[in-house]
Amino acid sequence: MRELTIGDSTVHAIGLGTWHMGDSASTRAEEIQALQDGIHAGARVLDTAEMYGNGRSESLVGEAIKDMKRDDLFIIDKVLPSNASASRMEHSLDTSLKLVGTDYFDLYLYHWRGAVPLSETIETLQQMQQKGKIKGWGVSNFDIADMEELMELPGADQVAANEDLYNLGSRGIEYSLLPWMRKRNIPLIAYTPVAAGDARGRLTQDAVVNQIADNHSATPWQIILAWAIRDGNTLAIPQSGDPKHVVDNVKAADITLTENELAQLDVQFPKPTSKQVLDMR
Repeated sequence: MRELTIGDSTVHAIGLGTWHMGDSASTRAEEIQALQDGIHAGARVLDTAEMYGNGRSESLVGEAIKDMKRDDLFIIDKVLPSNASASRMEHSLDTSLKLVGTDYFDLYLYHWRGAVPLSETIETLQQMQQKGKIKGWGVSNFDIADMEELMELPGADQVAANEDLYNLGSRGIEYSLLPWMRKRNIPLIAYTPVAAGDARGRLTQDAVVNQIADNHSATPWQIILAWAIRDGNTLAIPQSGDPKHVVDNVKAADITLTENELAQLDVQFPKPTSKQVLDMR
């Protein structure tokens, strides 16, 4: 089972994303079951945000974990750019904590860049950490220029992670951002690690992906996830409201791809050869 360290915590390399979850009363029970089954299968991380359904995702997470031991979980939440100021962040954070039903978040991320000066946002995040409302802070949807700007600020070396879109079909961050992060031991949280469900089947119907899946008695989805976490410093957070699919996702952390298999995937889905615009689909 592949794991990684974020801040002071060691977590399973595949967590549970919750984007688009909690919006429908008709699927709520199944979505709660999916999160609970994923945790029982070994996942520790739940990733949510105040933006997701205007708090409905946070509420769903809260209901799913209400009878669980808090210390066994690693909960990530995110603050909107419009709430990332000194005057608004704490109220926003308190609202999210209440919806999730917890006294603290293990990691609190600045969801994406907005109009508030970066220095103000980072200073306020640090204040929330000092108050004990968050154990660590990080950023999301930051490209290399954003990270370099961040590093100029006091205490920026304490950034716990950067969450960006990353999957086998979207490898743009490998050109400059990911090497920069690896050099500084900043973990990547990969959202949309299976390409938003791979609606057109570009990844899951690929012949090479399927042959590798056969090699491991796995599904194509599991191979795509195993690829995303292959370096040991990436947390993938696939989202699914299907309990069986969630358990399969978590089990993908048990798969280790061979050098030959990784090389085959590089041929099918090449690494970037130039700087790409940060993918935020």
